[in-house]
Amino acid sequence: MADPYPSGVLRDWLRQTVPAPGAARRLGLLTLIQSVGLGVFITASAVFFTRTIGIPAQRVGLALSVAGLCGLLCTVPIGRLADRLGPRPVLIANFLLASACFVAYCLVRGYAEFIALASVVAVLETSAGGLQASLTHALMGGDERVRVSAQMRSLFNLGFLGGAALAGIALSVGTPAALYGTVLANAALQLVSVAVLWSTRPARTTDPSVPADEASAADEIPRLSRNSALRDVRYVAVALVCGALELYQPLLTVGLPLWIVTTTHAPTPMVSGILILDTVLVLLFQVAVSRNAETPAAAARMLRRAGLWLALACLVFPLSAGRGAVLDSAVLMGGASALILGELYQAAAGWGLAFGLAPAGRQGEYQAVFSLGRGLQQFAGPWLMTSLVAGTHGVGWLVLAALFAALGLLAPPLVRASGRSGDHRTPVTTP
Repeated sequence: MADPYPSGVLRDWLRQTVPAPGAARRLGLLTLIQSVGLGVFITASAVFFTRTIGIPAQRVGLALSVAGLCGLLCTVPIGRLADRLGPRPVLIANFLLASACFVAYCLVRGYAEFIALASVVAVLETSAGGLQASLTHALMGGDERVRVSAQMRSLFNLGFLGGAALAGIALSVGTPAALYGTVLANAALQLVSVAVLWSTRPARTTDPSVPADEASAADEIPRLSRNSALRDVRYVAVALVCGALELYQPLLTVGLPLWIVTTTHAPTPMVSGILILDTVLVLLFQVAVSRNAETPAAAARMLRRAGLWLALACLVFPLSAGRGAVLDSAVLMGGASALILGELYQAAAGWGLAFGLAPAGRQGEYQAVFSLGRGLQQFAGPWLMTSLVAGTHGVGWLVLAALFAALGLLAPPLVRASGRSGDHRTPVTTP
């Protein structure tokens, strides 16, 4: 029975959210370090690029789009490399190179240098997600993968919030030295991540939680890798559906803020209020929501639920147009609550599908393929949200609602068609 007192509730939440000692806790620490660095850099990067380096804002946007495309093109080859060498050494190399790149940002003087460096950073950042997922698979067995991934996402939000707060201090100071400090701090955190990874070693061959088919498949990696995971059409389709549902990210950070500022009577601080609400609720409830996403079939049902909740949010948001500050704010908070619930379901379902549908011995490449859907969303999402939400006087919300609902309903039949949703993929609990 749970302790009803606040201290007991906090202990229960910490027990669920903080990973267990050992490999899981090192993965959590790694996530926390990376998220602090990302929060510092992302929050201050626009000001650093435009004011400190002196790149015009429009040219920064073009460079980052080119960089994002480079990241998409290189993700799968890096995943294949992780299958051959193991995710840990490839991820260590990733963090070392990222540290050098962030230091190099302080030396950039021309636009061509900026594009080249931003492209390398985008490749490293895009591939890091798949590499960390592959490492999680290598260290964790069965349903532990999903639970630890949920814990890592909660810790990510906590770290990102802390990093953003630190960047806010640097931005308030506003000097070039303070902005250079945000970039160099991220470079240093990449080296700390390397130190954590150095003590984190997979032990797949003797781990009793690893299914026998995965252990035997490790010896077949060279033969299996001749056929690209991109040819697994059903897996790619599931990855694209899951990635497209992540359009809630640019909706939350681009579309909704534009809608609030240009169409509603809600106060402008509502923009930051909704983002804070999102961060806090994910931090509190991601682990709990993820408990039933261990198998592909269960994850597919959860993805359907995500699509329907996101569709509901898109039907609620347009009701906030011009009804007065109080009512508009209340409607926005209601729509945001539905969106955040859809976000929680989508994230949990994504882990269950990415891990559960990948064939044995090829997690690195398949996790990279799964991240392509997310990459496409990151590439096209801001433009799509600007076009639909800000430029159609509310009709775009209906388009988004139909899109989210259709994607969610499509998930279960796609997973069934993959032929890997049955009990033969049932996870084994780590002793």
